[in-house]
Amino acid sequence: MRRWVLVSAIIVAAVILAVVTYRTTFQLDAIRAQAVFEATLGLADEKVDRVDRAIVEADDAVMALGEGGRADDIPRRWRGQAARRTPTVAHVLVLDSGSAREIVAFASRMPSPADDALRLLLLRRILPDVDLSTLPLGQLKHLHRAYDGAFFLVSYWRAQQIHGDGSSTERLIIVNHDRDAVARELLEQVVPDPRVPTARVNVVDDEGRVVFGPPLSKSDLIVAKRFPTTLYAWRLQVAPTASGELALKARRRRLLEMSLLALSCVVVVAGVVALLLATAQERRLAALRGEFVANVSHELKTPLALVRMFGELLMTGRVASEEKRRDYLSIIVRESERLTALIENVLDFARVERGKAAYDFAPADVPTVVGRAVDACRYRAETEGMRLEVDVQDGAGEAVVDERALQLAVINLVENAIKYASGTGAVRVEVAPDGGDRVAVRVIDHGSGIDPDDRERIFERFYRGKRAGERQVRGSGIGLSLVWHVVHAHGGEVFVQETPGGGSTFVVRIPVAGPG
Repeated sequence: MRRWVLVSAIIVAAVILAVVTYRTTFQLDAIRAQAVFEATLGLADEKVDRVDRAIVEADDAVMALGEGGRADDIPRRWRGQAARRTPTVAHVLVLDSGSAREIVAFASRMPSPADDALRLLLLRRILPDVDLSTLPLGQLKHLHRAYDGAFFLVSYWRAQQIHGDGSSTERLIIVNHDRDAVARELLEQVVPDPRVPTARVNVVDDEGRVVFGPPLSKSDLIVAKRFPTTLYAWRLQVAPTASGELALKARRRRLLEMSLLALSCVVVVAGVVALLLATAQERRLAALRGEFVANVSHELKTPLALVRMFGELLMTGRVASEEKRRDYLSIIVRESERLTALIENVLDFARVERGKAAYDFAPADVPTVVGRAVDACRYRAETEGMRLEVDVQDGAGEAVVDERALQLAVINLVENAIKYASGTGAVRVEVAPDGGDRVAVRVIDHGSGIDPDDRERIFERFYRGKRAGERQVRGSGIGLSLVWHVVHAHGGEVFVQETPGGGSTFVVRIPVAGPG
């Protein structure tokens, strides 16, 4: 099945490469033509959006002056910053919401007698064309239309004026943009110098009359783009020329096609390599799982055999003395506890693998928890001829931990030390404060140590170091992985160091305040 997946991926990649190569080889002319059109359209979009955005930004600046229910103050406040933030705005009016539409406030960039005529034009000609029936409060709209042969651009919105007694009155705000300022501040920026052979640009009205810029009648291709929200009675036209800009865009497009082709090849190779690595990883995990099952079976078999043997001896009644009987019962209890611990290890690991491990954090005396874990390992140590030494330093006290989980982690570390340091005399367990906000637990042995290449991987599931195989030490391969998960659930860290004089030192550092 995996083989077929790999073959299918290669076939799909080959088809993609073939299609891209065909398009690159046989459709270059079409790509060039399309590139010229799209580049021209993109240029027109960019210029239209720039003008539209500049006008809207000026409107937003005026609108912001009336925030907080201060609509009547807009003209006065606008006059102080007219030239700086709103270069195209010539007049600002505030009208009453009543049917009479009386002017409440008015401001002009350059006051003159012509302002009276403008106010009459706005009230009698322009205002009746403003659609207020469906205009929500605070929504900006524009009117762009010719009156008496001259185009006017008017921005308007509804706002509120909150009075001193808490009542409010609805106002209509009208902003008149100056035609000459729009041409000077905005259109001149998007219409290039005709002496520069990049692209010819002009602005025309709905009748095709040139409003701004040079005529484009001799051009083979003209792309027109209407201003979307502000100067919508005008269109911006762009005529490409045989310039380096469009040729450069075409070359960039071809470069993009070739880059995609190369990227497809890289993706194919990377996909095949990733698939092969994933297959090898799955096989390795399958082998480790098989070894894990064999090791666990052996670990279960030993205590079960002892329990059965001494249980049968007790059942037959062939026990020489009461002292022997108590010894046999003690062995059965210890081996049962060992069996229970192994099963709990496997079950806890399974919960961790499924992401369902649950922890009950509460303040606890860390030296006491560690002491119980060490006591649980003493019988195993005695049978191996080992001593267990516990050293609790001053300052090592309470921390927020899950007692059962921390005890399980320490048991795994101590039993691991006993297993790999058998015959070396002693395993030392130290509990000490670490920097004031952490407590450290160190399990020190003087065994054969851990190969440097294995130190980064021994906390992986099912992984067992090289020296475990050399010494033929059996184990499930999940103990240290479980320790890693428990310690990190506490917000701590666990790592291994080389013990001076030989051996290994496992260090567990957990925060006193608990995880998080």
